[in-house]
Amino acid sequence: MGPETLEKVQKEAIEEVLKTYPDKAAKNRAKHLGVGSPDNETQKSCGDVRSNKKTIPGIMSQRGCAYAGSKGVVWGPIKDMIHISHGPVGCGQYSRAGRRNYYIGTTGVDTFVTMNFTTDFQERDIVFGGDKNLGNAVDELNELFPLNRGITVQSECPIGLIGDDIQAVAKRKAKETDKSIVAVSCEGFRGVSQSLGHHIANDAIRDYMFPLVEEKGTDINSTKYDVAIIGDYNIGGDAWSSRILLEEMGLRVIAQWSGDASYQEVINGPKAKLNLLHCYRSMNYISRHMEKEYGIPWIEYNFFGPSKTIESLREIGKHFGGEIEKNAEKVIEKYKAMVDGVIAKYKPRLEGKKVMLYVGGLRPRHVIGAYEDLGMEVIGTGYEFAHDDDYQRTKEEISRSTLIYDDVNEYELEAFVKKLKPDLVASGVKEKYVFQKMGLPFRQMHSWDYSGPYHGFDGFAIFAKDMDMAINSPVWSHTAAPWEE
Repeated sequence: MGPETLEKVQKEAIEEVLKTYPDKAAKNRAKHLGVGSPDNETQKSCGDVRSNKKTIPGIMSQRGCAYAGSKGVVWGPIKDMIHISHGPVGCGQYSRAGRRNYYIGTTGVDTFVTMNFTTDFQERDIVFGGDKNLGNAVDELNELFPLNRGITVQSECPIGLIGDDIQAVAKRKAKETDKSIVAVSCEGFRGVSQSLGHHIANDAIRDYMFPLVEEKGTDINSTKYDVAIIGDYNIGGDAWSSRILLEEMGLRVIAQWSGDASYQEVINGPKAKLNLLHCYRSMNYISRHMEKEYGIPWIEYNFFGPSKTIESLREIGKHFGGEIEKNAEKVIEKYKAMVDGVIAKYKPRLEGKKVMLYVGGLRPRHVIGAYEDLGMEVIGTGYEFAHDDDYQRTKEEISRSTLIYDDVNEYELEAFVKKLKPDLVASGVKEKYVFQKMGLPFRQMHSWDYSGPYHGFDGFAIFAKDMDMAINSPVWSHTAAPWEE
């Protein structure tokens, strides 16, 4: 399919979807759907779609809530702190261990990421309040798990509705225990998506954790090559594969958060000489604050696929100059043969295959280069909870006409897939079995479908193998997509 034909089909797909809606809903959704092109200078962002707006009531959105943004993304992976889901048991259970944030430690002794701590709200708590139970929970947890370095209170929806004063409870218990007790008012209904939860969580780190660098000090002696990895959640070990490359360059990673992060590493953050920001959407707020307050510059980097990894390594090396810049080239050369071998093996099997993406965070744009390194074409992409600047960044990554969909619902995504007929759908947790039952290869790009890591050169080898395994599996010869029947 040529570029002009593809763009025509993409625009037709949008028109067909909008025709099924009532007029008001169609008018609303039209603002969130578009066709982006790197050559279209009239577009301010990719497809000129609107983002960070309320989902239409009744439509099956894939978004997470503010609680998910705080507990599930920013605070939850900090391994040696206990994170209480303050409210009914369901939210905490759903957010427990779902993201595969790998960590080093002994679960239940000095690390607690995959455990579910909740105040288990019942009807009586809604009527009489849950402050007393929250205080009791803090005391019980400190008794059961004395090696915890601190506790956060992640508030669920009922807390904001009944007005529990979790800040007062946290302040009182912090004095009693001499530990950091951080209350995070991240009730799920706040904002339009989990993005506000990221912001609220970042503000809590700013207000509660960073001041401790002066009060409690750090466990490091600073060097001029100290860096912090921010916004890498170590899904399947991603942050570890990134650290290998940075340390081979001669840099010292003094903090990585939230994936495999410790309480002390978060406190160490303000001592870095450069912040390396991976997930822009979840951590750009704190990076900007650290630049303003502590004078720490930040670079948004991308370690998906060899092309983007090489580009990022060179940018990081250029920031430091001298020996680090030279070392970046040595690292690139070291892995060249391995990368060439991976591409030689898998590109012939994947070249020309078309992909449609739909995930949260940074992946709808960051993984484009990794697919292109394998000769694959991204023909559609979109975010669950992006802001306008995410789509501006996406325009820099696409290389051809691309269907753009913001906060796409299940009906729209299914309709787009049927119209564009991709060879692979790479999306989130909820869509997997829908598309597999349609006879389409699928990769779950929320937590790598129980695989990974995908970051760095070593991760690219796993990524390439997984995409080949998905697309070229013999199972697809035994089923057919609806348009092939």
